[in-house]
Formats: sequence, structure tokens, C-alpha cells
Amino acid sequence: MRIRPITQSDWSAIMTIQAQTYHAIDPEPLNVMQSKWLLSPDTCLVVELETQIVGYCLAHPWLGEPPSLNQCLPAQLDNPETLYLHDMAFAPAARGLGAGKALLGRLVAHARRLAVPHLSLVAVQGAESFWEKQGFEHTDTTKCLGSYCDNPSYMRLAL
Repeated sequence: MRIRPITQSDWSAIMTIQAQTYHAIDPEPLNVMQSKWLLSPDTCLVVELETQIVGYCLAHPWLGEPPSLNQCLPAQLDNPETLYLHDMAFAPAARGLGAGKALLGRLVAHARRLAVPHLSLVAVQGAESFWEKQGFEHTDTTKCLGSYCDNPSYMRLAL
């Protein structure tokens, strides 16, 4: 298993994994997904197994309430207060390899370099238990998270 930054040629595989993974929400369009990568290429990663992409992670610095789905991000963001983990998804071939924990470790190290106090995310499709096991805690937000799916949960990991 190899983790590396996303390149332009990875997007077809990423979009396929996104479409296979999310059944409770409509997949985001390519331009929206790529806006996260353009904002923070160091924290947008793929997981390769041999030469096949089997997972990806889109994370970026953020300020304020969680961004809405289908929202293109700005090209630059000053003074972030969190590293927002927008999306982490895996093909069946990656499951059970520890790829999620490995990606999270990379993100935690990057967040510490940014000197932000926490990582944050919106857990969907029952993923709360995975994130709780990683140390994330449920956090209140005033933002309506209805665009994410039924029963989303805003969560943070204090650093």
C-alpha cells in the first residue's frame, strides 16, 4: 500500500470510487472535488495497491462552520482554524488494510504543522463509529447539514 498526493491523472479513479461509495448522497461534481485539491494539494491523497488507486482523501484548511456539499472552494484561505477532512473513501480492495488510519496519521501531522487546534469532518452513512474510535468527538454546529444526508454528524479531533 502506498499513499501519495493526487495527480491530475487520478481523477477518473477517484470519481469512480466516490460513485461506488456514497449511496445516501449524490456524488459531487469533478470541479467541486478538484477545488479542494487545488486549495490544499498536500492533504489530498490517494491510496495505491500495486498500481491501482483503491482510496482517496480530500482534506483542506478551513475557517468557520463546515462547508456545504457541492461548494467550490476558494483558491486560497488565510488563517485556517481546522483541517477539514471533506472526504475519505475506499474501494473494496482497500478495506481492512489500515488505509484509513494511515491517511488520518498523515492528516494529523499536517494539521500540527499548520498549528490548527483540530481536525473536523461531517460523518455520513454510519461512519461515526469509525471516527469515534479515532478520537473524534461529536460537536455542535449552527450550520444546517441537510445537504450531507439524513443524520450527519459534525465531529472534531482535538490536537
